[in-house]
Amino acid sequence: MNIQFDVLRKSRELVLKELEGLTLDQIHKIPEGFKNNIAWNVAHLVVTQQLLHYKLSGLNPLCPDDLIEAHRKGTSPTKIFTEEEFEEVKDLLMALPDTLQEDFEAGIFENYTEYPTSTGYVLSSIENAISFNNFHEGIHYGIIRSIKKFL
Repeated sequence: MNIQFDVLRKSRELVLKELEGLTLDQIHKIPEGFKNNIAWNVAHLVVTQQLLHYKLSGLNPLCPDDLIEAHRKGTSPTKIFTEEEFEEVKDLLMALPDTLQEDFEAGIFENYTEYPTSTGYVLSSIENAISFNNFHEGIHYGIIRSIKKFL
């Protein structure tokens, strides 16, 4: 499983690198043809990882409820982050993979509620969820890179 945690950390480093030099206005811009912005995508990565791993394991997510409600699957950008708020999101983005690995190694993921993803893949264990989340993160990394081309 260590490779999965390494992949998660690396993908998030790449996302963070894409944010370098962008202004608050740029991360909130929704280019024509897109339905969300860079800020929403970054927060969505934090939220989805927490829901797929912690919530579906019957545990409390490690990010704020309001972040979850505004950035879970099926939502649209409604939140305009301040610099300070977006820094907090980026801090979660980078810190939570280490917490996930520590919690996984500590064995806290004892139960898992089966979940059919929108891709048709059914998650049935924390191991499946960790692997699938890496796939999901790659999709949104690509979306972030695409949005940047229109800024």
